[in-house]
Amino acid sequence: MSPASIQVPDALVARMSDAAEDAYPEECCGLLIGRRQETGDFTVTEAVPSPNVAGGDHADSFEVSPQLRFNLMRRLGDGPEQIIGHYHSHPGHPGEPSARDLEMAFEPDMVWLIIAVENGLAQPPRAHIVDTDTAGQAGGFREIELHASPQPTP
Repeated sequence: MSPASIQVPDALVARMSDAAEDAYPEECCGLLIGRRQETGDFTVTEAVPSPNVAGGDHADSFEVSPQLRFNLMRRLGDGPEQIIGHYHSHPGHPGEPSARDLEMAFEPDMVWLIIAVENGLAQPPRAHIVDTDTAGQAGGFREIELHASPQPTP
C-alpha cells in the first residue's frame, strides 16, 4: 500500500525550517518519529535533529548520526511510534530529491522530507517516498501530500 500523505504538526515544521535556516549554507538533518496508518498515510509526532556527520562537503550532502538512530530505535522499541523517515535541507536547491538522495535511499519505506533554503530562507517542506517499479527496484521518488496541522494528531 502506497502512502498518500504525511501529517506534520506546524510546530515541527517551524523547528525543522529554523534548523534549515540555521545550518545554511550547509544541510541540516534529522529523523521523523511517528506512525504509519493502515491507510498507508504517515503521521509525524516528533522530529529529532541530528548532527550532519556526512564526510565531505555538507553543502550538498547529509548523514544522520548512526548513534542517534540507534538510541532512538532503542527508546521506541516495539511501541506504536517508530522512525518513519528523515528530514534534510537543500541549500540553494529545490525541495525535491537529488540524484545523491536516490543513491542513499536504502530504506524504501522511509519518508524523505526536504526543505529548500533560498538565500537563507526556508521554503515550505515537501515530502517524498521512493517509487518502486513492479520488480521492486528503486525507480526514483514520488512526492506525497504534506499536511501541516496546528497540533499533533493522536
